[in-house]
Amino acid sequence: MTASTSPDTPARTALARTREELASALAGDDAPRAVVMTMGALHQGHFDLVREAARHVGADGTVVVTIFVNPLQFAPGEDLDAYPRTLEADLDGLAAVLTGADGALAVGRLVVFAPTPEVMYPYGDPQVRIDPGPLATVLEGRIRPTHFAGVCQVVLSLMHLTAPRWAMFGRKDAQQLAVVKAMVRDLAVPVEIVPVDIRRETDGLAMSSRNAYLSDAERGHALALSRALEAGRAAARTGADAAAVRAAAQQVLDAEAGVEVDYVAVVDPDSFVDLAGAGLGLETRNQPVDSAQVGSAADGARSSQGLLAVAARVGSTRLIDNTLIDLP
Repeated sequence: MTASTSPDTPARTALARTREELASALAGDDAPRAVVMTMGALHQGHFDLVREAARHVGADGTVVVTIFVNPLQFAPGEDLDAYPRTLEADLDGLAAVLTGADGALAVGRLVVFAPTPEVMYPYGDPQVRIDPGPLATVLEGRIRPTHFAGVCQVVLSLMHLTAPRWAMFGRKDAQQLAVVKAMVRDLAVPVEIVPVDIRRETDGLAMSSRNAYLSDAERGHALALSRALEAGRAAARTGADAAAVRAAAQQVLDAEAGVEVDYVAVVDPDSFVDLAGAGLGLETRNQPVDSAQVGSAADGARSSQGLLAVAARVGSTRLIDNTLIDLP
């Protein structure tokens, strides 16, 4: 995979490492375009995003995949230096995912943008910063207070550089999804955000590049996260309210040796208002109600969708997971 240098005859696959190479690879390309933003170390969860991007753009469209370990979203002491970087394997995986049974590319074009920090931030630390707002002050934002500002900074920059119609984001990073949707809405960014469901291992563990850090024993402990979510879903199916759903999930995690819980929360999936009275989400709604998320139950009472979100440390590895639940 090489950088495209001729806009008149663009390569069907291109690897761009600089802004100029990316601009050249996309020059004159007016086909439908979708972007998948990653930090590399790609797994099947990422490839699900790529497949969804391909479905949106169609056989003649362009899929752009960005691979960039963004230093702005790592705080001091986090795993920036240790974060896995596997560009060659990532490129092979992308080619395999987008190659049809006939050996041909299943979309019009695949462009991979793999910049360095110096390319993304050519003037050093950005002088103009994005404030991610109240959504970034709870749950992940409380534990990692600079994280979502760094996410918004790179996401907005990459949206400008890649100019997509659609941007795919995984539901596993549910708060990131909510923050990005709010940023796009409030800053009038002409991009449609497409959520993609969580991909799980056969044992239920949510796929994550950080799973590679887990020992065999730690991986067994980590399965408590998905078991906790199932306990919460089971409680919700019986008609339990948000507080009872949270308690059911918390009980599973508290019973598992080797798991240090950061939080168990039930919040509105868009506004991150706390629904369980646990003081973990926001106290008041900071955005309009999404009518698609709220309906009427059979008896006429209002029902809504909640997000059961968990975060915990297993050994030295911090893991997050979540599920959507129906609440009375």
